[in-house]
Amino acid sequence: MPVPNLTRPVAQTRADLLDLVSYEIEVDLTDGGGKPGEHTFRSTTTVRFGCREPGAGTFIDLIAAGIRSATLNGQPLEVSGYTLEDGLALPDLAADNTLVVDADCLYTNTGAGLHRFVDPVDGAVYLYSQFETADAKRMYACFDQPDLKATFSIRAITPYDWEVVSNARAARTSDAPGGAKLVQFATTPRLSTYVTALVAGPYHKVQDTHDGIDLGVYCRASLAEHLDADEIFQVTRQGFDWFHRAFSYRYPLDKYDQLFVPEFNAGAMENFGCVTFLEDYVFRSRVTDAAYERRADTILHEMAHMWFGDLVTMRWWDDLWLNESFASFVAVLCQSQATRWTAAWTTFANTEKTWAYKQDQLPSTHPVAADIPDLEAVEVNFDGITYAKGASVLKQLAAYAGIEAFLQGLRGYFRRYEYGNTTLADLLEALAEASGRDLSNWSAQWLQRAGINSIRADFTLDDEGRYASFGLVQSAPPDNDVLRDHRLAIGLYGVEGDKLIRVDRIELDVTGARTDVPELIGVVQPDLLLVNDDDLAYAKIRLDPESLARTAGHLSSFTSSMPRALILGASWDMTRDAEMAAHDFVDLVLENVAAETDSSVQRILLAQMWTSARFYSDPARRAALNAHLTARLRELTAAAAPGSDAQLQLLTAFAGSATNGADTAYLRDLLEGEQELPGRVI
Repeated sequence: MPVPNLTRPVAQTRADLLDLVSYEIEVDLTDGGGKPGEHTFRSTTTVRFGCREPGAGTFIDLIAAGIRSATLNGQPLEVSGYTLEDGLALPDLAADNTLVVDADCLYTNTGAGLHRFVDPVDGAVYLYSQFETADAKRMYACFDQPDLKATFSIRAITPYDWEVVSNARAARTSDAPGGAKLVQFATTPRLSTYVTALVAGPYHKVQDTHDGIDLGVYCRASLAEHLDADEIFQVTRQGFDWFHRAFSYRYPLDKYDQLFVPEFNAGAMENFGCVTFLEDYVFRSRVTDAAYERRADTILHEMAHMWFGDLVTMRWWDDLWLNESFASFVAVLCQSQATRWTAAWTTFANTEKTWAYKQDQLPSTHPVAADIPDLEAVEVNFDGITYAKGASVLKQLAAYAGIEAFLQGLRGYFRRYEYGNTTLADLLEALAEASGRDLSNWSAQWLQRAGINSIRADFTLDDEGRYASFGLVQSAPPDNDVLRDHRLAIGLYGVEGDKLIRVDRIELDVTGARTDVPELIGVVQPDLLLVNDDDLAYAKIRLDPESLARTAGHLSSFTSSMPRALILGASWDMTRDAEMAAHDFVDLVLENVAAETDSSVQRILLAQMWTSARFYSDPARRAALNAHLTARLRELTAAAAPGSDAQLQLLTAFAGSATNGADTAYLRDLLEGEQELPGRVI
């Protein structure tokens, strides 16, 4: 089926012409006899809108099996010219218009539009909508672009025993023909079409209330026994409390539903007040704490969108990166300050930043702020640059502006543009006003040029081991010679007893090819000099050989997980760049991974070690290296605390690397109960 490809100029022309007022939408999801429909559903849409140039024409978007009828200002519309690509033509508009479109729309099983799923466990039918980027037109006739916001009043006819959820609260329920029911939802504030939503089916529901907001968590009935709603509510409550304080702007709805839906083709979707999630987040067996941390991050990411994305929305998809990067950055900021995952920035450094660094060095890299001329161009930009590099760059911007000034700028931004549409320039203006920083050159450096810089310390020592000279040297790849301004910290660490302690920290701006650091002249060379301490900068960091050698066997003695993660991350990057031998990286991980206290760091290290051994190692030594790795993982698994998160991760890694007969026989015996691992039920 052809998919309409709206272009930016056409969208701009339509936005300049129309003043959108409201939608009234009714969908009949039954077969007429109170049972779920199978292939199509009836959708009736009433749109009220103004036209700035009476007499002009435009079109409305719709993907449907067919149009039953359409009227414009009480007069029948000719629908024979309707096509999926061109929509329905609207000629000779008045200053104020009422359009009614009665159509038969199609269920999908692709995760676009209104997705229909039949549960193989009990045969129950579940529906949920997914409209980003521009698939609202698959459920109702609409001007399907983000800058034509309107209010929405949605009605749904469904089987009587179904739960029905939308953006707003259900205002009333009444009987419908055939033993069905009609659910009328309250009218929403002004929204973009892509964040409207409808979810319906015999979902299992758990409810709670926090700070005047009714909370709901939903999943398929057949998964109800696995739904840990209390844990999800806990993160949700912590998130609302933090966002309310940080933004000084209350979540504007009186309810917030989170629905874990089947066959979801992404991680989650930020429908206003009706967030949908990949149902893999309903854990059906024992998982690591890293999995819980990732789910919490996703919950907070979507919650951040309630303000940045839903309340204030990008004008066009050029700023998709900003929408997603902002939510990614602020979710980690919230998680680190409001939840039990206080080391969330460590996870960010090991996952998002590692992803970004890798993608930014591929031939397929692109500027963060990509040119999006049409909807087709959006699809290729849901990647590590849009999400991970963008979030890393925003972390750098917050460090450059100052985190309090950054949040202060956001408060003014939300008030100024509530329920409206903006561009990047509007956000930068608000941040510049709050911080007093000149951000005029920031966008050109960080957003309009692809690639990544490298930063290393360059120094000399006097006879007493003190720094006689010290500078930070910045370089760029030969084919991309841009040097950026960085805000970063230098950490000085020393061994005290059995701990590595930070004894000093210097934060500074780095510009150009070399930045001298006079504060370090005369300072005794520490046991560890860590460039980019606290991971403020987005750059490849190199440790000096002395620092790497002194700390390689003592990483577990750090009092914080972040410096440990930064050293291991730099070592991983050196391995990828062939500056460290793969077998040395494997040994570094094996020496430290069992003592790692951060579940997410442990997960990433084991994955990186596996990649190094399988793909980066000397082929002549690969078999021996893998045998060594597997044997050591089995030893570490046996020595791990019974029932611990580390034991689970090490066992999983061992199972993934085992190839010889003795190891596979041991795993088979564990599975069949012939062998036991203390604290672990297989």
